[in-house]
Amino acid sequence: MKSLLASGLLALLVATPALSQTPATRDPAQIQAGTYAVDPNHTQVGWRVSHMGFSNYAGGFSDVSGTLDLQPKTPAAAKLTIKIPVASVTTTSAKLTDELKGDQWLDAAKFPDITFVSTKVAPEGKDKAKVTGNLTLHGVTKPVTLDVTLVGAGVNPLSKKVTVGFDATGTLKRSEFGVKTYVPLIGDDLHLTIAGAFERQD
Repeated sequence: MKSLLASGLLALLVATPALSQTPATRDPAQIQAGTYAVDPNHTQVGWRVSHMGFSNYAGGFSDVSGTLDLQPKTPAAAKLTIKIPVASVTTTSAKLTDELKGDQWLDAAKFPDITFVSTKVAPEGKDKAKVTGNLTLHGVTKPVTLDVTLVGAGVNPLSKKVTVGFDATGTLKRSEFGVKTYVPLIGDDLHLTIAGAFERQD
């Protein structure tokens, strides 16, 4: 019985060698140029604000969409467009989640999407860049700069699609976008974190 189990395990390992290795590279020279689309199942947008100075309260958004035009040999020419449905906002409190969707906060009914459209990409070394763009939130559009770091690129061994991933961080004043509820009791600084995965479109 033990030998049978061992044989089965060995067969499984031999049959799936690609999954036992890291498929991604962090070398920009190996990234394929082209147009990439957001992989919504593996892209996360998180946010964090100070809660009365006692804690940093966090939540997130899902169902992100968008495109990335990527030219690794000329990274400054990259273009990024992102759309985030406001109704996808979530927290660990169902009551608070519903409140955030309402007209005292993000007003998902009137302003259904948050968008970001890049206007400038400034490379900083081979795997980092500052990406400036127009962020539209709550009906207000203002420039925001994101600090972006390449996580990795390569062929996803499961989907077989060429994939590239980035981490991005940025901070904005929510009151400048008309979301002023409980400022300054609830922090004005809204800290964003984005774990973005993009799949190359053939």
